[in-house]
Amino acid sequence: MKHSNQKRSSPKRPEKLPEHSATTRAVLAGNAVGTTPAQSEAVTPGCLWVIATPIGNLEDISARALRCLKEAEVIYCEDTRTSSKLLRHYGIATSTRSLHEHNETQRIAEITAQLQTGKNVALISDAGTPLISDPGFPLVAALRQANLPVFAIPGASALIAALSVSGLACQRFNFEGFLPAASKARRDQLQRVAGEVRTLVFYEASHRIVESISDMSDVFGADRPAAVVKELSKHFERCLGGNLADISAQFAADPSLSKGEFVVIISGAPEQAPGLESARQLLTTLQTELAPAQAARIAAKLTGLSKRALYGLMNSGVEGEEGAI
Repeated sequence: MKHSNQKRSSPKRPEKLPEHSATTRAVLAGNAVGTTPAQSEAVTPGCLWVIATPIGNLEDISARALRCLKEAEVIYCEDTRTSSKLLRHYGIATSTRSLHEHNETQRIAEITAQLQTGKNVALISDAGTPLISDPGFPLVAALRQANLPVFAIPGASALIAALSVSGLACQRFNFEGFLPAASKARRDQLQRVAGEVRTLVFYEASHRIVESISDMSDVFGADRPAAVVKELSKHFERCLGGNLADISAQFAADPSLSKGEFVVIISGAPEQAPGLESARQLLTTLQTELAPAQAARIAAKLTGLSKRALYGLMNSGVEGEEGAI
């Protein structure tokens, strides 16, 4: 979870664990948990493993991910210095190479050649699932186009974790990633999704969180329900809730809240009654040529709405009575 075009205010520093669990020791010894070496999952030659890594707490990584990191010929990292902390913690000595926004296109041919010669390659980001507001998409798209195997090793994802604790609807959501840094561009993007009825999810950095919440309040309305989740899985994890006005007040009361990394979740816009807006436009057109009763009768046949609801639209200029449709 990192904005490719923005400098992070502070690097991700996953929390160090005191020691490996029994499960982890078994994995690092080369055995799948609960099996003998002979029963371990067979390594698929010549594939790219897209591996999710912890977003804060080093325990949030699967046994399968650790095994794949150990067995890969090479691990491509968003930042080799950041990833080295995770690899050292688990005693993984696999060689690493960088893959980030500035060199990804050059790495594609290199990685393609490795897969074609039967080598297994791993791709990780600084934290979380690669490609989700992180590098990796051009590579995966190119490998798919070349019919080379790509496998997901699932795990931590900040947007899913934040949704699960936000208290807002998460059955349907729209992930927007990072907003633009410039205020006008940011407001323009917010305007484009202001009518979205699905829950909205954004990433934001510490140096822009207060301004972004202010812009969201202006565009969506201060009373729009929201949640801001900061420092997921870390010591100072916190979820700020209420509406956008409440959240703005919390930041104003405690400036230290703006430190960290943020997932901002906004409740979707209220859904309009189906068909009413198009029916209103149809009625406007029909009334230029027909009497109200005739216009309502024809519109009812075309839209399936009741004549009473349509009369309500004509007479009040607002939505028809509840239950009249």
